[in-house]
Amino acid sequence: MQGPTPRVLCTEDHSDTRDLIRFVLAAEGFEVTCAESPHHAIYLAQNQQFDLYLLDNWTPGTSGVELCEKLREFDPHTPILFFSSGAYEADKQRAFNCGAQEYLTKPADGDVLTSKVRGLIAKSKRSQAGREG
Repeated sequence: MQGPTPRVLCTEDHSDTRDLIRFVLAAEGFEVTCAESPHHAIYLAQNQQFDLYLLDNWTPGTSGVELCEKLREFDPHTPILFFSSGAYEADKQRAFNCGAQEYLTKPADGDVLTSKVRGLIAKSKRSQAGREG
């Protein structure tokens, strides 16, 4: 990858899944910051710049959809990818309705996750260049 290292904020309450996501994405050149809770994710997103938010739909205290809505209140452009074991069509539709660009169901192959992350960031960069140009 060229340019600055793409930064991903991952919100995942299970430490083993967090570690796996961090390992898979870091091996492909992404800088991954993990938040254990939606509250921590909001704090990080408000204080740092990320190229993509990776959200689990099922987190203690609030849903991924609620987190997505809060992120969209102050960041309408950074792509959001749900990576969740919740595979119900209604869950997916709620995620898209609150501003997510993609919904990937766990478990998923690391190559699929990496490909989705890379594609969403690239699309966002092209869109951003169009807004600035």
